[in-house]
Amino acid sequence: MVSPETRKQYTPSIGIECHVQLRTKTKLFAAVSNDARDAAPNTLISFICLGMPGALPVLNEQVVKYAMRVAFAFNTKPQKHSYFERKHYFYPDLPKGYQITQLDGAIVVGGHVDVEVGGDKKHVRINRVQIEEDAGKSTHPVGKDYSLVDLNRAGTPLLEIVSEPDIHSAEEAKAYARELWLLMRYSGVSDADLYHGNMRFDVNVSVSKDPGKLGLRTETKNLNSFRSVAGAAEHEIDRQIELLEKGQKIVQETRGWDEAKQKTFSQRSKEDAHDYRYFPEPDIPPIELTEAEIQEAEASMPILPAELRAKLNKLGLDVSAVETLVEEMPAGQYKRIANWLASEVQALAATEKLTWETAKLEVAPLQKLAAMTADNKVSSTGAKAILAQLVTNGGDPEKIATDHNLLQVSDEGEIDKVVQQVLAENSQAAEDVRTGEMKAIGFLVGQVMKASKGKANPQLAQELIKKHLNS
Repeated sequence: MVSPETRKQYTPSIGIECHVQLRTKTKLFAAVSNDARDAAPNTLISFICLGMPGALPVLNEQVVKYAMRVAFAFNTKPQKHSYFERKHYFYPDLPKGYQITQLDGAIVVGGHVDVEVGGDKKHVRINRVQIEEDAGKSTHPVGKDYSLVDLNRAGTPLLEIVSEPDIHSAEEAKAYARELWLLMRYSGVSDADLYHGNMRFDVNVSVSKDPGKLGLRTETKNLNSFRSVAGAAEHEIDRQIELLEKGQKIVQETRGWDEAKQKTFSQRSKEDAHDYRYFPEPDIPPIELTEAEIQEAEASMPILPAELRAKLNKLGLDVSAVETLVEEMPAGQYKRIANWLASEVQALAATEKLTWETAKLEVAPLQKLAAMTADNKVSSTGAKAILAQLVTNGGDPEKIATDHNLLQVSDEGEIDKVVQQVLAENSQAAEDVRTGEMKAIGFLVGQVMKASKGKANPQLAQELIKKHLNS
């Protein structure tokens, strides 16, 4: 065990390579399903996945769109010109004998991720983000003298995110890995399911007595939890310092992680880039992005963790409450819940009815209410009334909606009766809609909502009005 005094003499430097599986329907270059979680081995494959002679890859356009989003998530812009390369190596789960990837022609160059550790801001630079295909999966049955290869994963679209060695502790490494996970979820490019390997981390560690000079690094591969990222970084820092203190040399190598023993172990010597004989991929043309495409991608960016934190911090919530909300809010509902907190709940907190200390801010009920609103089970007005009850007294949003008669009616037959009545009572407005005056349809929907005491689904009401007037 390294003493604190000895450890202070060394500067650890950590860089993290993260492989992110993109949530496309099909693979990177083949029209084959990209979801292999429940598939039998070697069933989601094609002649392209197998690298058959004459097989020509076709680039999945959605992958490029996701890569553009990631550029903005990292506070930069995608490259207008990027291209693919072949990385050559032989392994049983790589049928072609090379991987199609990017290196010099990466679609994202630069950018940064900001994290907070112990109250201090940490700025981690991004070296590049490259699009690449995954290899298959090899398994080694215990006690057997053979290995098994499943090629379902071959050709799965990945983004490899390579950081600069700007991380200097296990805590910083863990915080950076978590922030990457949040950014991938919030930007909508990946399911980011760590259990199923949607994100895998390779941790590069070196130590040096000279803060301005990097030591010789090791790479601990295929970590799939924040805890293991921190554990591997911590162990490697101690292991390398111990070796140097004994006068021994660090071997540049690839290492694995033993979760049970909380130790890294040697796997193989580490190759350099020139060992892979990179050259441009001849079968796929370069990616050329226009300024209009880049601007469109930027305009479509969803809310990101930093923006949501800023909204929640303005409300006076403590750090742990903010991080819980940021981490647990479901995809697609961040904005709705954040707006509720910043408007309706903030307004309640400004009165004597509620304080932020007494507010019931449990994620699960808020998530359920957001889902009910998205599914049109309650109107936006009804949702706000339910929210007031929810944060003040707690409870189940569906029960609150039922008890206060706030559930929205989506029964087509029931709403149709109200629509017919409204059309009969407002013949001039109905005639205006028939002649193309669409502003009048808003008035008619309003009358339906009034007649139904706000319980009719307005979208369904509008569809029924159009149906009657166009028949």
